[in-house]
Amino acid sequence: MSMTNTPKILKNKIFLYLTEFFAGMSVMAVELGASRLLAPYFSSSQIVWTIIIGTIMIAMALGNIYGGRSADKNPDPGKLYGRILIAALWIAAIPAVGKYIVVGISAVLIFSVNNNFLIIAAFAACMVIFVFPLFLLGTVTPSLAKYSVGNLEESGKVVGTLGAFNTVGSIIGTFVPTFVTIPAVGTSITFLIFAGILLALAIAYFISAAQVRRGKILTALLCFLLCYAFGYSDSFAFWENNLTYEGESVYNYLQVKESDSRVILSTNVLFGVQSIYMKNQGLTGMYYDYAMAAPLMVEGKRPEECRVLILGMGTGTYATQCRKYYGDMEIEGVEIDEKITALSREYFHLPEDVAVTTYDGRAFLNATDEKYDVIMVDAYQDITIPFQMSSVEFFYLVKAHLAEGGVMVVNMNMRGSGEGNINQYLADTISFVFEEVYTVEVSGSTNRELFASDNKAMLDHFEAGRQNLGDGELYAMMERTWGGLAPYEAGDYILTDDKAPVELLGMRVIDEIIGDEVAYYKGIYQEKGLAGLLEAF
Repeated sequence: MSMTNTPKILKNKIFLYLTEFFAGMSVMAVELGASRLLAPYFSSSQIVWTIIIGTIMIAMALGNIYGGRSADKNPDPGKLYGRILIAALWIAAIPAVGKYIVVGISAVLIFSVNNNFLIIAAFAACMVIFVFPLFLLGTVTPSLAKYSVGNLEESGKVVGTLGAFNTVGSIIGTFVPTFVTIPAVGTSITFLIFAGILLALAIAYFISAAQVRRGKILTALLCFLLCYAFGYSDSFAFWENNLTYEGESVYNYLQVKESDSRVILSTNVLFGVQSIYMKNQGLTGMYYDYAMAAPLMVEGKRPEECRVLILGMGTGTYATQCRKYYGDMEIEGVEIDEKITALSREYFHLPEDVAVTTYDGRAFLNATDEKYDVIMVDAYQDITIPFQMSSVEFFYLVKAHLAEGGVMVVNMNMRGSGEGNINQYLADTISFVFEEVYTVEVSGSTNRELFASDNKAMLDHFEAGRQNLGDGELYAMMERTWGGLAPYEAGDYILTDDKAPVELLGMRVIDEIIGDEVAYYKGIYQEKGLAGLLEAF
């Protein structure tokens, strides 16, 4: 490209460096936005992150190859900025259409895939939504290198400077969405912000180069505004009409739904209820009720005298129930997501004097010397217990913070089948640490409650304690828990800090649950086709 034909805006290399900077920033912003777009439907586990990173790296690699060859064949910067403009409009359209694509792909695959549904669906969604615009952005670096290098003597310096601008942009693009734009304005606006930056770069070039008619520029701006108008939405569960609250935090997509009898919290669309508040302040019918047995198992103390720690406080369902049925217990919670804690005060009536620390559960135990009579472990990252809170090392740490005769209760939310399922791993690991381990199946759900202690008389204390209960509803619940309790026969499936494949184990159970849920509809589809399926709905 001769200097006589070079657009004025490119005669100073600063604009090229800014293009590299904002392209690198936008790639990382889109990658982080991708995780937030997919998380409500497929989780934010390490597996989903692997899919996102892998597909984006594929797109960037292919873009690098194509961009270099294209620049050698036709060294016209207009081609590059045209690709940037298309990438900008595609990214701007993601908030408007991305969630519908995710749901559509899931609807198709759920009837055609028998194993690894979440993995395949997440990969397919990532390929359809994100690969093309990031392929286009992948062409930026080799193209700019072609346009920037005037002679071989300065090639190293120029390429190094371009790389530095790209890297610095990528660093900023990593921090800004996570700590600024997503918490402040949400995922949709984050996509639109970075799409707008790319669009501005492309338009600035074309205006300077006078290569594109104003009508085409106005058309691009109109498309962007339409994407803004239809994409500016915080709603991932677009089929829901009466949500009390919907928003995002650094860690989660959050949804509060209210009925005449209850208020529930979901931290994603597909994986059920995380917390619940009964407006009549009665029992929930869920695993929290079974966990009420733990204070009755503590040696030498009445339930109201127990000191309770809840790792994974959520909106405080267990704390609220303990206070109602056992009196003014001393209860402390740990919750990593402070927005959930704020919701617990606003919508779920968590008492103000129940202290909640915003921290990781394991890090909290490492930072305190306090001991507790009951420690409830109910920390989940979407579909599984975080690996650092599922290992032998973690449960030894919990044990060290139990007072003499104390009890740990663990909610295991996915009752897998077959040898080596996730609950077997967790129960075997806990049995390696504690002498007494009992489990009970939660009726009508996939949950299982586990009680562990080194006190061999824990069931004797439970039997005596439940006989003294004055509340008829709680007494009946404890009768059901007593009848379902069974000693756990430990095996050799042990999770450690070094090896805890909880995401893969969790995905395996999710496949089973999804398979059971859709088996009925699959049968209708196979027998009557799409028309029969639509009629069934």
